[in-house]
Amino acid sequence: MSIEQKEPAKVYDPSAFEGTISEQWLNSDAFKPAGVSEEAYSIVIPPPNVTGNLHMGHAFTFTLQDTLIRWQRMKGKKTLWQPGTDHAGIATQMVVERLLDKEGVHRRDMGREPFLERVWQWKEESGGNIVRQLKRLGASCDWSRERFTLDEGLSDAVREVFVRLYEEGLIYRGKRLVNWDPVLETAVSDLEVVHEEENGHFWHMRYPLADHPDEAVIVATTRPETLLGDAAVAVHPDDVRYQHLIGKKLLLPLTDRTIPVIADAYVDPEFGTGCVKITPAHDFNDYEVGKRHDLPLINILTPRAHLIDDAIVPEKYRGMERYEAREHMVKDLEAEGLLVKVDEHVHQVGRGDRSHAVLEPYLTDQWYVDIKPLAEPAIKAVQDGDIRFVPQHWEKTYFEWMNNIQDWCISRQLWWGHRIPAWYCDCGHITVAREDVTCCGKCGSRDVRQDEDVLDTWFSSGLWPFSTLGWPEKTPEMDAFYPTNVLVTGFDIIFFWVARMIMMGIKFTGQVPFHDVYIHALVRDAKGQKMSKSKGNVIDPLVIADQYGSDALRFTLAHMATPGRDIKLDETRIESNRNFMNKVWNASRFVFMNRGDAKPDATLIPTQDVNQWVLAELNACAKAVDDALTTYHFNDAADALYHFIWGTYCDWYVEAAKVALYGDDGAAKQETQVVMLTALDGWLRLLHPICPFITESLWQTLHGDEARLVSESTYAPVEGLDDAAVTRMQQVMAMVSAIRSIRGEMNVAPGKRIDAKIAASDVVRDSLQSQEGLLKNLAKLGSLDWMESDAVLDGSAVAPLEGMTIYLPLAGLVDVEEELARLDKAMAKLDKDMEKLTSKLNNPKFVDSAPLDVVAKVRDALALEQQKRAELVASAEKLKAL
Repeated sequence: MSIEQKEPAKVYDPSAFEGTISEQWLNSDAFKPAGVSEEAYSIVIPPPNVTGNLHMGHAFTFTLQDTLIRWQRMKGKKTLWQPGTDHAGIATQMVVERLLDKEGVHRRDMGREPFLERVWQWKEESGGNIVRQLKRLGASCDWSRERFTLDEGLSDAVREVFVRLYEEGLIYRGKRLVNWDPVLETAVSDLEVVHEEENGHFWHMRYPLADHPDEAVIVATTRPETLLGDAAVAVHPDDVRYQHLIGKKLLLPLTDRTIPVIADAYVDPEFGTGCVKITPAHDFNDYEVGKRHDLPLINILTPRAHLIDDAIVPEKYRGMERYEAREHMVKDLEAEGLLVKVDEHVHQVGRGDRSHAVLEPYLTDQWYVDIKPLAEPAIKAVQDGDIRFVPQHWEKTYFEWMNNIQDWCISRQLWWGHRIPAWYCDCGHITVAREDVTCCGKCGSRDVRQDEDVLDTWFSSGLWPFSTLGWPEKTPEMDAFYPTNVLVTGFDIIFFWVARMIMMGIKFTGQVPFHDVYIHALVRDAKGQKMSKSKGNVIDPLVIADQYGSDALRFTLAHMATPGRDIKLDETRIESNRNFMNKVWNASRFVFMNRGDAKPDATLIPTQDVNQWVLAELNACAKAVDDALTTYHFNDAADALYHFIWGTYCDWYVEAAKVALYGDDGAAKQETQVVMLTALDGWLRLLHPICPFITESLWQTLHGDEARLVSESTYAPVEGLDDAAVTRMQQVMAMVSAIRSIRGEMNVAPGKRIDAKIAASDVVRDSLQSQEGLLKNLAKLGSLDWMESDAVLDGSAVAPLEGMTIYLPLAGLVDVEEELARLDKAMAKLDKDMEKLTSKLNNPKFVDSAPLDVVAKVRDALALEQQKRAELVASAEKLKAL
């Protein structure tokens, strides 16, 4: 089929072609690194969890990344967008354990290896949904290089890093308090703790003096069950009320133990009674107090938060779940006269971000990274500008955390993940090795056992920019694409992931992992609320893509991606941009229906001003898009495209082109057909990074099925354009706009031809006379006459412009009295509306008590009504002049 015969469908229906276009991309090498330039450009995808399904936050970040990678690919660079997924230790293990629960099976009943086989089976069958969903939205990753954080190569990198850090003394094993999740039975990092205010109680208890049991100190706690692990009661050293008790012994309620009264400045004498129970094994602050006073660490809980079966716990409470034990202990305290009172109390409770279980400070042996030596060069890299945060204010957040960073607990009591490469021997030696070991590295015994724990998921994720490129081997990919150019991510994982990639990248490659970190905002609902299933306000990107098309969704997200400002996503915005896609489709159809035998030709220098002008505007749009994407102003890029395509090309150029297309001048028609196609070719290229499906489909109609993909094409500006021609066209547009404005104000029927007289100098007249035909067609003029520059025409509507004055003799065409009556009626209605709005704003009760956004809407509405009224007054004055 010849190019000129092929036309797109009459109706824009993205479902009819998006799947086909996607298959074409995936079956080609379009997304593999290639390019005419030796310059490379690379981005690593923030690897989504293998358990995940695409949500609007994913759609947002991947739209921005895909826009950047397609843009750079079309600039001729060798681009790599490295894809992959994260094994997501806790999340994946939870998914599979829930499936097993339905079968009545627990992982510990299965054993480690059968359980891991089941997880791998699940991963092969159900994992990776999100990858298929990303492809659905057009993500142009090099899918042939897809990686998984438990791939063999990535696992080798993880072991290499662990062993090197261990050999340098930067990884160590220690017994410390950790945040313990009793549901998942694993340690979690501080970053995985969600602190929420919850309603609770303060239990006030008597701790009798050992030598005078009728005397007691009053201690208040939110966790009475932990008193069994108390090692002391602390008072402030300067608190005169308790000076005489320092060093004395107290009877620990419900037990046969005694504990000392100690003095420590940690205690706030103004809070409560000024006496604080110290439980070093179950409270982080108490742990520090305990270290200062050499107090015993008394653990009373099992990994599942039941009281331990040990003599330290009274027999009646052993084996009880922590809250069950609390209930019994409070009753016993009351029965023994040791419970003074119970107060309602709102306090912060730490819960696991995955299980939502209340976490326990818990004393266990864990593996840690001595993080400060890694943090120092990572801080310096940002200070020196080797890494730049965009927007820059996120640097402050980064520095605050990095300057106060604590050693990183990297062990997790899970089975799914990178198993820690450490083997224990009965001789007490720990062998850490790159390969599995069969004997002790010290005594040679073959009776060795590997550590049961796995590494924190973020440990392997922290190596992602270089492990995916083949490190620790020296590969061509490492040479070409590391460091990467930019990381695009949300602010919520600056600490989890961004900082750790910077630390690990500098440590193991000697280079920063990326030069820019673009931190995008959150996608919220139309009211600015965070999306959540419980609120019922979740907008599913796949449903939206099916309903409106992927391009409408992508364009909306890009158009709203204002740096530093959260997106309030309203479905009406997506619907509006679906209309924009429809406009793109219909404008292209018009071009194809009127192309004749013409083909795009960027080397043609047009003779007609309107054709010169549209190509100049296209060049300006290309520069605006390039400048915007260079500075990560995706919203400005989308805005420039929207205004050029809808405003410049569709509203002005297509209408102006009809003069030549439907006229008798064959040469003008042929030139216009070529320019019309050339401009379409240009803006399809410019729009492609944000809206890849519709542009690829129209591109193939423009160039034929055998043409190379638009994603493999570059944009080059049209050269040799005449600035004077562009200026003349801009004058024509100003004249048309002024005439259209008067027609609207005077309520002249759109199709009615009117006369115009223009007072201008000979220079202006000589410059614009060649554009009379265009001017008359666009402004719907019956006749156009020129007058001397100082001429005045009474009884006409007047439009003063730079260098000229337009007179429209409308007498007889407009019923002045009727129009004035209509305007008076409209002004009266506006006056009534303005009175209501003014009354609201003059009401202090409304202004002071209503939400700020509501008050702002009223003020904006009043300003809009005032503007409308001013326009009506101006129209009335012009009518009276007729």
